[in-house]
This record gives sequence, C-alpha cells and structure tokens, in this order.
Amino acid sequence: MLTLATLVFFASHAAARYTADWTSLDSRPLPTWYDEAKVGIFVHWGVFSVPAFESEWFWWRWQGQQPPEQICVDYMKKNYPPDFTYPDFAPGFHAQFFNPGDWADIFKASGAKYVVLTAKHHEGFTNWGSPFSWNWNSVDTGPHRDLVGELGEAVRNRSLHYGLYNSLYEWFNPLYLIDKKNGFKSQQYVTNKLLPELFKMVVRYKPELIWSDGDWEAPDSYWNSTQFLAWLYNDSPVKDTIVTNDRWGAGCYCKHGGYYNCEDKYTPGQLPKHKWEKCQSVDKQSWGYRRNMKTSELMDLPTIIKDLVETVALGGNYLLNVGPTPDGMIPVVFEERLRGIGAWLDVNGEAIYGSKPWRIQRENASLPVWYTSKGKSVYAFITAKPSKPLVELLEPKTSTATKVTILGNTNPLSWAPVRPNGGLVVLLPELPQSPSQVWTIKLDGVQ
Repeated sequence: MLTLATLVFFASHAAARYTADWTSLDSRPLPTWYDEAKVGIFVHWGVFSVPAFESEWFWWRWQGQQPPEQICVDYMKKNYPPDFTYPDFAPGFHAQFFNPGDWADIFKASGAKYVVLTAKHHEGFTNWGSPFSWNWNSVDTGPHRDLVGELGEAVRNRSLHYGLYNSLYEWFNPLYLIDKKNGFKSQQYVTNKLLPELFKMVVRYKPELIWSDGDWEAPDSYWNSTQFLAWLYNDSPVKDTIVTNDRWGAGCYCKHGGYYNCEDKYTPGQLPKHKWEKCQSVDKQSWGYRRNMKTSELMDLPTIIKDLVETVALGGNYLLNVGPTPDGMIPVVFEERLRGIGAWLDVNGEAIYGSKPWRIQRENASLPVWYTSKGKSVYAFITAKPSKPLVELLEPKTSTATKVTILGNTNPLSWAPVRPNGGLVVLLPELPQSPSQVWTIKLDGVQ
C-alpha cells in the first residue's frame, strides 16, 4: 500500500500543469543544472557587428531615437553614401571565418558550463532561417548559414548547455510600430511574428535557456508572456530542462520568471532571496563588437575574476559577454580573457561549481574575503595578495578537526585560533604568481 501511495503521489506530481498566470509560473522549481553551472558565456552577434561602431544599438541611435545621436549621424555621413540604409550592412555580415568548433573550444577552455547566443537582437535580424523574418535572417542573406544551429551542435558536442537570447520587440518592425501606435491594444506583431517565431525556435533548436529581452515598452499581457511560458513549461520539447529569466514585460524585472537579471550588470550588494544572474561584458562600453575599442575600455582578468567570485558568493550565476567580428572571429583579446578565466577555474573551480552561499558572504579582516560553501567545506577567496604570509579569517568557527589547505596545493597549512569562539590565522605558503590575483583557502571542519 505504501508503494502504491508513493506511485500515486509521483504520478499526480508529474501530471501537474502550470497555468498562464504568474502565481503558478513562478512556483516552478528552477532546473538544477543552472544553479550548479555558475559560469556562462554570452555572445552578441548580428548585423550590428558590421558597422561595429558605438554599440549594438547603433541603428536605433542613428535613426530611431529623437534627436539621433550626432556621432552616429556624422559617422554615416563621413563613411557611407547618402542613400545607404541599415539593411545594406547585412551583406557585410559574411562570417566567412566562423568555425563553430573553434568557438566551442574557446568556451570550453573558459570553464563556462553554458553558452547563450543572440538568436535575434532588437534589430530583428535572426541568426537562423526564421520563416517569419523573410530576407532578414542569416540564411537568406549575409552568411547564408544557420548560425544558431551550427553553434548549438558544436557547444553540445562539448557537453555545454546551450541557450538563446531573443528580443521580444524589434525597433522598426512595421507590425510592432502599429501596435505601439495603438497603445499596445492590438497584437498584430505578437500574433503574426513574435509568438510563431518563438515556438518555431524552441521546437527546432531545443534551447535549455531563453534569455528574453526587449520587453519594457509593453506589459506582459501584450506579449502573451504567461501563455508562452505555460506552453514552454508544460508541453514544449524542453519543458523539464528549460530555464528562463525575468524579462517578460514592463514591471516583471526582479519579480517574475525563472531566475532574475533585474538589470544589466546587476550587483545586489547582499544575498538575494531568489536565484539571479549577473550579465557582464568584457567590453565595458558595448555588448557587440566595436572596431574602435581600446584596452582601457576592457575589463582586465583580475577584475573579471573578482566580479565572478563576488557574484557566486552572493548566490548568482556569472554570464560574461564577448562580441565576435562580422567575419566570425572572437577577438584575440576576448579569447585571452576567456582562457585566463579557465586557467583560474582549473585550480579554483571546486569552490565555484555547485557551490552555495555560506552563512557569511563577505568579511573584511586583514583583507577582503568572499566565501562559498559546498558540502562540509567552506571556501575563502582572497582577492588581493597579502603583504605578509598571514591571513586572518574572523568568521569561521574552528574545532580540533579543522583542516586548512589552499586550492592548487594539497599540503595542509598551519593555523592558529584567534579566539575561543571563532576565527583563525592562516600561515600561507609562497603564493604563486597569478594573473587573476585571487587565491582560495579551503576550510574543512569549520562552522
């Protein structure tokens, strides 16, 4: 009878369906793979990579916003004929050097566990042969290749999870502009373009993550977000593994969806109550490739590693963005950063992957220290090289069974208690030179 009752319980649980409202949708547990992954790579690639000027918002700043950004207007006047239009950039998006295996190898070497590619940015150009984006997609024009499909196959062949970024709105889509003029009381764009395209994308590529964006001009009721998510969670081919973010309509940020982005480059400052992700870009001024970027405008490796550590210590995932060139190359300076992260994770990944926030996330004793935990181990990240070979950690409560090591070296470290009820001073070995300038102390037998 007990066995039968158990079977009935699990059968009823499996049959439970989510309804198209936020109360139901927000109750869905986040698939475990996402929290365990911790580190992902974001890739912004599209027609905006051809002008490669200002940012991926170039078209809007040139011809959308009022008044237009003068630097963009001047750039076009100086470098292109008067009748040149933004779609004329598409043939230059040729991707002739794009080798998805090379990209996937770099992403694998970075230590990332998932990759998110722009399937469609706000310009409306899809990096796959969408039948709802005729002649404005990577199969009909430009590369004449299915970029989403090719990269997805390569990424999955290296045991990485694959996600797709999709902008809900499109700056200049005529159907969207009609709905916008109507105060979003009509849904011509949603019915005839957005939703059919989203369904097709999910069924064809089976992404494990949908990074939604471009939602803020209209409420979720206009986008039919809850109806789409109910299908995604109940009936789609990825219903058990799919992860979503919180960008599904004006006012949804940090309130509804799967995990929370809240805002670009979001840093909460304290431990949030909900799973979150920080999206960050190596190029501090743009998400897409810029031909005129300077070294001083890029995040260096120590800054990236510290940002990653802080994010994970506060329970977040870290999604780091790179912008490829229009011919399909990841700029060498971006590759160098990614491989540097991977080298650090080769030594310190034990304290990152599958970790949980500890009871204390940060302390300032002899120097700034961030904490994570996994199982019975606690990890203390030293984010600056100490001036002397002693590090004071005030928060851990030690015992006679306490053992201290530093990742990358299995030899136990000498330590002494600071006070009877907690804290310890650790005698460090000679720390190896590290471009990341972050080291990890492992504490076993502490509370």
